[in-house]
Amino acid sequence: MGSPLVLVDVDGVLNPFRKPHRQFRRHRVMPEGRLLRVLLDVRHGRMLLDLAAETGAELVWATYWQDEANEWIGPRIGLPELPFVPLPPFPGIEEGRSFGAWKARHVAAWTGGRPFVWFEDEPDAAASLAAEPGVGDHLLVGVDPVTGLTAEHIEEAAAWLSGR
Repeated sequence: MGSPLVLVDVDGVLNPFRKPHRQFRRHRVMPEGRLLRVLLDVRHGRMLLDLAAETGAELVWATYWQDEANEWIGPRIGLPELPFVPLPPFPGIEEGRSFGAWKARHVAAWTGGRPFVWFEDEPDAAASLAAEPGVGDHLLVGVDPVTGLTAEHIEEAAAWLSGR
């Protein structure tokens, strides 16, 4: 079945909606030629690498940034190039499904039944993920998009991965 996965979203998780403390630095990035400003905390890279090393998990981007995260986010927080969940263009709200539900469908399919932890800020992703057929054992760690990823989120993920 393979090692467990640690799926990482960018916006709202690594890039919170506002600067929660002074460790975050503003960066100007240009994915697909569009100028964006992101807030990143370089300590997140080490936290995620340590989590993966200590639990035998594989880090994966699960973000609309997809491979662009390898160019614009990863190097700024000390992450190597990571695989990513491919996401097709978001069609908009379909049949009452939100962005979180739409994304959960693609995450569930991509993980192929492997166990995973997912750091995600979309509030309805957890329920949507659990309803997907064939989804493996998983923990969705809900991250407040105002504060972003914290040490407590990493500890929750480590405890779940270690207890499997």
